[in-house]
Amino acid sequence: MKQVRRWQRILILCMLSVSVIAPVVFLSNRLKNFTSVGREEFIEELPITTFSADIRLNAIEQEADEGVKEPKLDVYKDKKIVSVVSYSTAIENIGNAGDTSNVLENNGTNGEIKEQNQQIEQKTVSPASRQKQQANQTAVRHDLNVQASLHRVTDEKVREMKDQVVRAKAYLNFAPPGSNSHLVKELKLRIKEVEKAVGAVTKDSDLSKSALRKMKAMEASLYKASRVYPDCTAMAKKLRAMTYNAEELVRAQKNEATYLVQLAARTTPKGLHCLSMQLTTEYFSLQLEERKFSNQQKLHDPNLHHFAVFSDNVLACAVVVNSTAFFATEPEKIVIHVVTDSLNLPAISMWFLLNPPGKVTIQVQSIDEFSWLSTKYNSTFKKQNSNDARYTSALNHLRFYLPDVFPALNKIVLLDHDVVVQRDLSRLWSVNMKGKVNGAVETCKETEASFRHMNMFINFSDPLVAKRFDVKACTWAFGMNLFDLREWRRRNLTAVYHKYLQLGYKRPLFKAGSLPLGWITFYNQTVALDRRWHVLGLGYDSGIGRPDIERAAVIHYDGIMKPWLEIGLVKYKGYWTKYIKYDHPFLRRCNIQE
Repeated sequence: MKQVRRWQRILILCMLSVSVIAPVVFLSNRLKNFTSVGREEFIEELPITTFSADIRLNAIEQEADEGVKEPKLDVYKDKKIVSVVSYSTAIENIGNAGDTSNVLENNGTNGEIKEQNQQIEQKTVSPASRQKQQANQTAVRHDLNVQASLHRVTDEKVREMKDQVVRAKAYLNFAPPGSNSHLVKELKLRIKEVEKAVGAVTKDSDLSKSALRKMKAMEASLYKASRVYPDCTAMAKKLRAMTYNAEELVRAQKNEATYLVQLAARTTPKGLHCLSMQLTTEYFSLQLEERKFSNQQKLHDPNLHHFAVFSDNVLACAVVVNSTAFFATEPEKIVIHVVTDSLNLPAISMWFLLNPPGKVTIQVQSIDEFSWLSTKYNSTFKKQNSNDARYTSALNHLRFYLPDVFPALNKIVLLDHDVVVQRDLSRLWSVNMKGKVNGAVETCKETEASFRHMNMFINFSDPLVAKRFDVKACTWAFGMNLFDLREWRRRNLTAVYHKYLQLGYKRPLFKAGSLPLGWITFYNQTVALDRRWHVLGLGYDSGIGRPDIERAAVIHYDGIMKPWLEIGLVKYKGYWTKYIKYDHPFLRRCNIQE
């Protein structure tokens, strides 16, 4: 009996030993195979990575002048290469450099090593590593496709959940007023749950399992409601009514937003109004002889470079004058004529008396000083069919009387008050006008935001317009224009302007504003300037590239989002504000900040 028990114990121990030892032997064999294979791969790739480290760094140095380039995705895929490079580099440094002198010698022969490295790298690139890179790229593309498909599924689910909410609200409209039935309570609860789930998806860009459960619960509730209210015709009417009400609400909100933006564009900011009042008070405290500018003998010299700015905005005039003077290579040859109304004349005059633009000659005059304007042209400006002061302002239409305003001059550059000068403009006087009157940048390129077509502002359904003008004619911009006043006088273009202006009172030939009148007046009388002279759109287009802005001679904040308004585009304001000294006492007093 004892012998039997003994043999039983021996058998049990043998079985236990086999069950323990067998896995150990199996695992050791697997590890041995894995280690040998991995070692061979590392031995194969070791010289490659050792030499490719320097080559990649040198490539980066060569490309530094060409701009920053996005690294290839393969650099980030195989994390093992980094450790091998660092490990192999350390071993090589220890083996080859017993002291620092060897390291210096090694660096001294960097050019020879670089050539050897390139040869070795070309020879030792294994097919296995290429296959591995291709596999990694395929895996990354697969991951991106999976992510894109997941996003599409999420978007579809969100849209479906929103549709569920609309259907649930439509079913609630069928319930009698004040009804508090079980179905009504259930639908209201489901609406709250699904709307909350949709809000969470919008914030986190992810669709949780709880959101899917709520979606299924809502579908079950809608099925119940469809059994209670099976009339499809009534449902369609309710949905149409809800759609119409939603569209009306959106339309009303858009109209309100547009009105508020237009109101903000037309309203003078409190700070600017304060500045004008402060400057006006200071101006009238001066003696008559203190109100005069220097170098007034240059005002009628046709050999100088004359600029005209028509504005009632103190800060806008300051930026135009300061930026023009800043970039002028010969400021003593520049004369800037600022024309404003009688209300703003004291403020603008006082600003330039306190802040003279260096060697640049400045003149400030009021439109009311032109007695010939009111007697000769009667009430031209008061008949404009627009409620917008920008179109009915006499200053806006004064550009068509330049030969009369400056009778002694031969050429003049007209600058709008919402521009910033970024280059020396003296080269404009050497532009070949080719016998034309107006030099301007064209706006007939359809791919640009500044694109304008003739029929956008001019009524080509009128026979007179269709007969005299080509609808495909290239348009151009006001804002920075070179005018040959001698040719203007010879062709009597001011009379042409008046002719079409009077016709516009009798029938709708064009929209309100000076731009369509300019296209008509200077039709076939405009020469195209290089596009770099004048970049448009900083007052309405947020997509203008920084390189286009910085290489432009003049940038123009045309549109309603002016840089001195709260609604101005923030990304472009810096080009305008850098020409204003915000530490000026008057600006501080009126709390005008950058």
